Amino acid sequence: MIWTIAILTVGLGQSQTNEKLEVSGNVEIQTSKKISKKDRSNVVVWLTPFDSTATEPLRSNSPPRLIQKNKKFEPHVLVVPAGTAVEFPNEDPIFHNVFSLFEGKRFDLGLYEAGTTRTVHFDHPGVSYIFCNIHPEMSAAVLALKTPYYALTKSDGVLRLQNIPPGRYRVQVWYEGSSPDVLKKLNRDITISLENSDLGRLEVLEDSPVQNHKNKYGRDYDTRTSQPGAYGPN
Repeated sequence: MIWTIAILTVGLGQSQTNEKLEVSGNVEIQTSKKISKKDRSNVVVWLTPFDSTATEPLRSNSPPRLIQKNKKFEPHVLVVPAGTAVEFPNEDPIFHNVFSLFEGKRFDLGLYEAGTTRTVHFDHPGVSYIFCNIHPEMSAAVLALKTPYYALTKSDGVLRLQNIPPGRYRVQVWYEGSSPDVLKKLNRDITISLENSDLGRLEVLEDSPVQNHKNKYGRDYDTRTSQPGAYGPN
């Protein structure tokens, strides 16, 4: 059995305008043999202020999107503030049926064709695991957070949390394949300031590897739905 560990080292950048700071870090994913993995993407770290008045809403010119393309969701992990409406455009030349029945936001968008879009309002915090009822290879996760202070690693493992006001925060981490019990142990309280910016070393154990999922009816997928002509060109 292979264990995965994410090691996070965090530092603090120069003070920004109005006392806003940049918290930066680097994630290294290693096997039990201490061999670093090249792809260190999709680790989410967020800071929730103890003083709720310190939280500022994020403003975006366009809604976030979870695109269906080449029978994949892009991106694989999407992070949004709770209360955000997310678009699910179908850019494949086939039908899709996006659904989520696990934790987070439960929904079923039904069959919809190429060139059309459905929208889901993620109105409360949580993790929503997203699938397609036709194509079992399609999966994604949407994290709805009650804070705008978060970062998502890319393949290089670099983290940058922008515009963080000094103060006390709860640090939390999410990593696909880690159980809630493992992630809960990583919760800690910190004070962000020019003098104290070190989150220390965070080790995330992959104790719940991603497994095959059922369709929206709780049954195994019908392989015939992946055959050409079942729901348009495949």
